[in-house]
Parts: sequence; C-alpha cells; structure tokens
Amino acid sequence: MTDQGRSIHSPCTRDQWWRDAVIYQIYPRSFASSRGPVGDLPGITSRLDYLRDLGVDAVWLSPFYGSPQHDAGYDVADYRAVDPRFGTLADAEALIARAHELDLRVVVDLVPNHTSWDHRWFREAIKAGPGSAERNRYMFRDGKNGGTEPPNNWTSVFGGPAWTRVADIPWVAGTPAAADRQYYLNLFDSSQPDLNWDNPEVHAEFRSILRFWLDRGVDGFRIDVAHGLVKDPALPDWTERTEMLDAGTDPDHTASHPVAPERPPMWDQDGVHEIYREWRSVLDEYGPDRLLVAEAWVQPEERLARYVRDDEMNQAFNFAYLTCPWDREALRRVVEESLSAMDAGGAPTTWVLSNHDVVRAASRLGLTVTGKGPNGIGPRDPQPDAEKGRRRARAWHMLTAALPGSYYIYQGEERDLPEATMLPDDVRQDPAFFRTNGAELGRDGCRVPLPWEAGKPGLGFSPTGDTWLPQPADWERFTVTREEADPDSGLHFFRRLLARRRALGLGIGGLKDVSPEVGGLAYINSAANHSHPDLLTVTACAQPVPFPAGWRRRASSVPFDAAAAVIPPDTTVWFTR
Repeated sequence: MTDQGRSIHSPCTRDQWWRDAVIYQIYPRSFASSRGPVGDLPGITSRLDYLRDLGVDAVWLSPFYGSPQHDAGYDVADYRAVDPRFGTLADAEALIARAHELDLRVVVDLVPNHTSWDHRWFREAIKAGPGSAERNRYMFRDGKNGGTEPPNNWTSVFGGPAWTRVADIPWVAGTPAAADRQYYLNLFDSSQPDLNWDNPEVHAEFRSILRFWLDRGVDGFRIDVAHGLVKDPALPDWTERTEMLDAGTDPDHTASHPVAPERPPMWDQDGVHEIYREWRSVLDEYGPDRLLVAEAWVQPEERLARYVRDDEMNQAFNFAYLTCPWDREALRRVVEESLSAMDAGGAPTTWVLSNHDVVRAASRLGLTVTGKGPNGIGPRDPQPDAEKGRRRARAWHMLTAALPGSYYIYQGEERDLPEATMLPDDVRQDPAFFRTNGAELGRDGCRVPLPWEAGKPGLGFSPTGDTWLPQPADWERFTVTREEADPDSGLHFFRRLLARRRALGLGIGGLKDVSPEVGGLAYINSAANHSHPDLLTVTACAQPVPFPAGWRRRASSVPFDAAAAVIPPDTTVWFTR
C-alpha cells in the first residue's frame, strides 16, 4: 500500500503530562478495602504498586468526601473531609504521597453542581427560611398555583421531578420548615440540591476547596457535571429528559451525535466558562502542571471544545467516543471529529470506553445493538454475548491505545471484567433504580467490588471477605492471581499494550487515516521526532480485512492464525515496516 492517506492530526510534543497520559479511574467503594465491605483509601494505597506495574501514569479517584452516600459519594456534605467509611484525611495524604513515590499523579473528583442535603449550607438554608441569604446559595423558588406545583416541568436525570418541596424532606418533619411551601432544584436526586452559581459566596467557597486539596498535593480535578452549574435564569419549561452521558448515537449511524434543536436551559450555558477561567487561575498559582478535566455531556464537539480553551480546562471527556456503536464508519467519523474539535483549541483528545456510569464495555459490546447501551442490565434482560463483548472490547482498546491523546481506563477493564448482570433487585443501591420504580436498573452492575485473589472470601476484596454488593459466582477467573498465571489474560494484554504505547510515543504522534487504502478502520500513527517507527493499526469490525502489503504484524488484540494473512472480524492488529 502507499502512505498517501489523509492527515487528521499533527504530532506534538509532551509539554504537559496529561497530553498522552494513561489515567486509571478508581471508584473507591469498589476498588479494595483494608477492613470491611466498602473499599477505602488505605485499600487503594495498598494496591498502588499494581497500578504502577500495569503502566498507568495517573489515578483518578471518584469522591471520598464526607457524605451520607445517597448517591455513592456524589452527594457531598463536607468537601474538606474524608468520609469515615473511606478513612481519614491522613489516609488521603498518605495515598497522595505514596502515589508520588511511584511516579503516579493523583486526580480527584470535584462535585460543584450540587451538594448533599446534609451539607451545612443546606441545613442553614432550610432553617433560615424563604428570602434569606442562606437560601440564595441554592436554587430555591416558589411553586406555581399557590405552591401546589413545581416552578417548572424539569425532570431529574435519575427520574422523577427535578424539584423537591421543602416540606417533603424527611428530616424537616416536626420542625417549622414542615409548613414551608418553597421548592429547591435537584437535577439528580432530591438529596442533591443544586447550588446557585450566581452567588459570589459559592465562587469563593469552591476556590477555597480547590486550594485545600492542591495544598495536599493533588495533581488535578475531574469536574463532575461540568456543563450544569449555570442555568437559564428564566427557568423555562423543557420537555426533553436528559440521560447520563447523553451524547448518544442514532441506530442508523447517520450521525455520530445528533444535536437537539436548542440547548437545554439547564445544560451548557455560556456562564460556566467564567467559572472555569476563575479556577484555571487558581490552579496556575500552583504551577503549570495541574489538570482540569470536564465531565460535560455536550453536543456537538465544537461546543465541547469551548471547555478546553487556553484559559479554562485542559481536557474534556469524549463521550461521543464512549457511546459510539461498534461500527466502522461511525467510529471513523467520531475519531476525526474528536481530533478536529480538540486540535482547534490545542487540547489533547481523551479516549474512554467505560466508567462508573455506564454498562462495562466488555458487556455493552456483546449486546445485539451496541452504542451507549441500557441504563443497567438485570437477570430478566437479554444477556450479552460474553465472548463477543470481550473480543470487541480488546479490539477497541487496542485501537484506542494507538490514537494520539489521553487514554482513560476504568478499574477492572484491564482484566476484561464484565458487567454484573445478575444482581437481584433487593441489593441495588443506585438512586436511579428507586426514582424510576425499577424501570432503570441503574449503575450498580458496573460498580461491584473488584476481585483480587482466588480462593479467598470476597475474592480478596476485603480482609473479612465482605463486599457491599455481591460478586458474581464466576468472577474468580478475573482475579489477579488467576490472570497472572495466564499469558493470554486481559491483565497481560493490557500490560503489553500500555508498554508498547509508551515505547512508541503513540500518545503524541500524528495520525493519518488510511482506511480507504487498507480497508477496515486503519490509521498510521507517526512519531513527532521520527525516533520511533510508524505504527499502522487496523481494526476489522464486521468484515475481515486482508493484511496490508509491506507491513509486518507486531501485535493483535486476540490470538489468531496469521498464516491466512487476514484480520478476522472484531479484531485489531498493529503493524510496523
């Protein structure tokens, strides 16, 4: 083949650590425990050597702050404290210090759209009453029709109305607030009241919170619901419901991310950018190497690129990639659009296939219809094809590792861990399950505690063997002890994959689309300084693809007979000259 192709990304230099970093997401409740059924910070610290050996550059910790845990820590009651379930502030400092000893960066979650209803501010607001300065920290409003109806028709992401009447809060019974007819906005659970970002006090508080954790050595922040902080002040009615990671694809693949006719009044308002410019200046006080990454469900990619302008965030999660179906043309379109949008602002593209909010890729890709997938899979649902899902997930990961940018991995992906699809209803804890009366099963299936050691109670997750959600009966094969002994395991696959990615400098390489010349989904990644050989990655989705002439096979996502010189479906192969 010739090398003509079409350039879709130029090589760059590694001037910022996150530009080509592999970042591993840790969901603290489910990673490892030092004492009981819930994972904790000492448990994470004890497993950091495992992550160093895996080959990642940084860890991102989901919330571990003081919280009543109505939404697994995303309902924060104290942003400057560690919830006792997870340990102490000293444990957090020890984790950060040990990670730095191992040359791992630490990124922590920040939840600025809402607090817990147990937060001191919200308790003060309820006590102070309507019209008070305390209530102005949140989105309190009078209801319609004499207070009998919510201020508008907005719905919660978790299901049900997005407004809760003060009198309906369980803990106000028997207090003067029991007669209060005002409502407060909660775009998620009623236990998560939305903050009012028009209030300067809120701005000052979060600048202080950023400095609190920067002073303790954190290397960056992942910003939860980054697109949601500012609302249209008119609070107009909106008939559509937004789902988690709502950057979905149409089933006919005619568009990688269909755009709503107008922006929802609660999402992606222009005022959010003032906040992030403010935060950028805070992080810059600590040097040029502190990261801000946005969780923003924003369409199209050009709107997402606004979050990564020079004076705002450094990265934004690429949900169009995560929610893309397993389809050659859809993937090709998303890759090019993602690189083009981020390149325009000089920011690295992020690539992610799973996280704590979606069905795991190894199961999602085994469904009849691929893409974002359902909001949970249960025993009564059609079950994924486990082998097909695992094979496609490895192929997609190998494609992802060959793309320039930053690569995020969700805990357990490195061991081919599937979704737990057989959880009974009586163990579920996700508020989405309860707010939709079971219509949505929620996210518990991707949050089941990790297996570590074969033959031990709880598969080594905790010293007691207890786990806050039950592990599937067949998960012993996904323990580290089992996978260490199998050279074809997911663990060995990922160790080799990440080592090769680093050695070849793929995260900062240029990218040329040679799909028409080669067939399948094909890219040449070329190093910035020509010190590494060009790498050709070819992914066969639905159809087999012949080996390209003049290239030698170096690695493949699954073993197969190379004598036929054909890449089978659901497989990725790396080639060099």
